[in-house]
Amino acid sequence: MTSISIAAAASTTFIVLEYLVKIVAVGVVPENRRPSSSTAWLLAILFVPVVGIPLFLLLGSPYINRRRARIQARANEILAKGTEAVPSEPESLSISRELGGIVELSRSLTALPMVTGTNYGVLSDYRESIDRMTALVHQAQESVCVEIYIMARDTTTEAFFQALEDAVRRGVTVRLLLDHMGSRKYPGFRDFLRGMTEAGIDWHLMLPFLPLRGKARRIDLRNHRKLLIVDGKTAVMGSQNLIESTYGSAKNLEIGRHWHDISIQLSGEIVSSLEAIFAVDWYSETDEIIDIHAYRLEGEEIVEASDVLPNVHGPTPDVGGPVNGVQLIPSGPGFRTDPNLRAFTSLMYMARERLAIVSPYFVPDESLLAGVITAAHRGVRVELYVSEVADQFMVDRAQSSYYQALLDAGVHIMLYPAPAVLHTKCFIVDDTCAVLGSSNMDMRSFGLNYEISLLSYGGDIVGQVREIIDDYARVSTQLDPHHWARRGVVRRYTESVMRLTSALQ
Repeated sequence: MTSISIAAAASTTFIVLEYLVKIVAVGVVPENRRPSSSTAWLLAILFVPVVGIPLFLLLGSPYINRRRARIQARANEILAKGTEAVPSEPESLSISRELGGIVELSRSLTALPMVTGTNYGVLSDYRESIDRMTALVHQAQESVCVEIYIMARDTTTEAFFQALEDAVRRGVTVRLLLDHMGSRKYPGFRDFLRGMTEAGIDWHLMLPFLPLRGKARRIDLRNHRKLLIVDGKTAVMGSQNLIESTYGSAKNLEIGRHWHDISIQLSGEIVSSLEAIFAVDWYSETDEIIDIHAYRLEGEEIVEASDVLPNVHGPTPDVGGPVNGVQLIPSGPGFRTDPNLRAFTSLMYMARERLAIVSPYFVPDESLLAGVITAAHRGVRVELYVSEVADQFMVDRAQSSYYQALLDAGVHIMLYPAPAVLHTKCFIVDDTCAVLGSSNMDMRSFGLNYEISLLSYGGDIVGQVREIIDDYARVSTQLDPHHWARRGVVRRYTESVMRLTSALQ
C-alpha cells in the first residue's frame, strides 16, 4: 500500500468517525436537557469537535452520580412520609387559591410544606450579619450546624470561628460543611482546615473533587447553600458567604469592590425544614445519619427560640403578631424537577402590580424569561436589579444579552453602582410574597448548584425584603433603552457568544 493510499484511508476513516460522532451526538445530547442547552452543546460538538467532545464528556452529563441521586430520592420519600400529618399551609393563614397551588407544587417536588416561622430580622449589613451568627453560636447549648458555600478564616470571620471553637470546648457538637471547589481557591485553605480539625470541629467538604482518593465527579457542580442552625431552635440563611466582603482580593480592596448580601434569622417550625436539608447534605458527605427535630404543629406548645437564644442584632419580632407563612424550597442536581425554577416562574405569573427581582446573575431559561416578559406586557411594573458591572466578565456579557428583550417589554433594569457587587438574591411579588436565599436567576442555579430559597407570605418578612429592595432603588440608576441600543458591535458580539456558552450545562 502506497503512502498516498494510506493517507486516503486515514482521511476516510477520520471523516467516517467524525460523522459517526455527530450522528450519535444528535441523538444523545438532547436527552433530559433544556433546548437552549442542547443547542449550545450540539453547536460546540458539530463545529468544534476537538473542543466540544472533551468538554461534553467532562461537563455534559445532566446527572450527578447515582449515589447522590439515590440519597435525594430516598430523603424525599422519608420527608413525604414524615410530613403526612402536616398541612400544606398553616391553618392560621388565608392563602389565595393561586398561591396555594404554588405551595402545593413546591411540596410535591420537595416534600416540604409551608409552615410558620418567627422573623428576627432581614439584614443587609455584611458585618452585622456575621456578628449576628457569631452571637448565636456563643449562645449554643447543644449543637451548631453550619453549611456555607464559601468559607475563609480572615479578619472579618475570625470571631465566628473562635465562637465555634469556644462552643466545642463547652461540649457543643459542631458540624460544618463547606464546598470544596468554592472555598479551596482562597488563601490559607489548608491551614484553615487543619485548624478546625485541631479545634475539634467536625468538618467535611461538600462535593469534593479528589480523584486520587476515588472522589471524582463533574467539576462544575457546587453546593451553593448558606445556612446556620443552632440547637435546632433558630437558624440563619440567605445569600452571604463566610468571608470578608472583598473576597480576599487586593484588587477588589483597591478599587472599593465589596459584596452586598442579605440574611434572615428565623425560629419556629421552619427550622425543622432547614435541619432536614442539612441532614441530607451531611449524610451525602459522611454516611452519618443525624437526628432532626419534628415539626411542632399549630396548637401545640412551642418553645420559642427567644426562650433560649435572645434576639441578636435585628428587629425584635412580634411573637403575637401576624404569622409568617414560610416554605423552604431546596433545589439542585439531586432533584430532577427544578423546584426553584418551577416555583419562581409560577410566582412571576402571579404578579399583578409589581414584580421586583434582585439577582447578581440573571441568565434565565426560556420559561423564566417568558414569565418576566409576560408580566411586563400584562401591565405589571417589573424591576430587575443587577450590578452595573458584574464581578465575572462572562456573566456580565451573558446577562446583558437579555437586556434588549427585557427593555422592549417595558422592564425597568436598575443598575447598582459599580464597583459594588449586588450579590443579594431575592424578589417580591406585589406586597404579597417574597423569596430570598442562595439561588440566582440563572441556569447554573437551576441545574448545577444545590440551593435553598425561602418563600414567605404574610407576617413581616415581605415588608422587610421590600424595604431593602427600595433601598437598592434609591442608589441605582435605570438603564436608558436609547443609550443601550447604541452599544458597539464588539459588545453585542461578546454578549451573543457568552449567552451561548452560558447554556453549556
